[in-house]
Amino acid sequence: MQPLLLNADMGESFGAWTMGLDSEVMPHVDLANVACGFHASDPDVMRETVRLAGRHGVTVGAHPAYPDLTGFGRRSMACSPAEVENLVLYQVGALAGMCRAEERSLGYVKPHGALYNDMMRDHAILAAVMRALAAFDAGLPLMVMATRDNSAERELARQHGVTLWCEAFADRAYDGQGRLVSRREPGAVHHERDVIVDQARRIARGEPLTATDGSQLVLQADTLCVHGDNAESIAAIAAIRQALVAEGRAPEDGHSTEDGPS
Repeated sequence: MQPLLLNADMGESFGAWTMGLDSEVMPHVDLANVACGFHASDPDVMRETVRLAGRHGVTVGAHPAYPDLTGFGRRSMACSPAEVENLVLYQVGALAGMCRAEERSLGYVKPHGALYNDMMRDHAILAAVMRALAAFDAGLPLMVMATRDNSAERELARQHGVTLWCEAFADRAYDGQGRLVSRREPGAVHHERDVIVDQARRIARGEPLTATDGSQLVLQADTLCVHGDNAESIAAIAAIRQALVAEGRAPEDGHSTEDGPS
């Protein structure tokens, strides 16, 4: 099996407000999903996050969202497909400019929050995101949620000439279709380190998880999303890295190449 790369959301501070523990998380991950100013971040934070990723050899990805600073991009918005295409293009271009200034390459795109969830439910939105990537740089992979069956997403990607990276989550519960349980539901987020590490191992090995409806769920993933906004979550990320490296399922040095998953 190919190594399972770890990704984390980064650069979500804004002005005088600090979000996350980027400097503590960055040494443990392979891919940094950098906010592009619509749900969080600002130009100063974006450029500093690109610099931080460079110091640790971590691949930078754009993390575009709906224009929703107040709701942190977690609220769906009534954007047309054309508007979605343009807002993704705008944000990807902004981060690509920061990468160019720091002599780094933009490695991929992972939509954030409600936009990410909406594109998985509505393929008109997913197609709009793919058109933005194809217009900007058809070589940029698009990160999508690994579900029970990603054949429809793969076919749409083929039509648009876009590469997909499928993403699973170590600290989230899944429903019977292989979609994330809403954060509003009890038990949607795992907090126990042992549970999180065990789920990461199962995903990396291609072993089944137990969905909330009791069914067995196997996710085919290229990358695993981890979250690090407190000391316990940082410890969980380090434990995941250690466990996957021990099994030969993560890069030895904790850093990816710019090529990403193969």
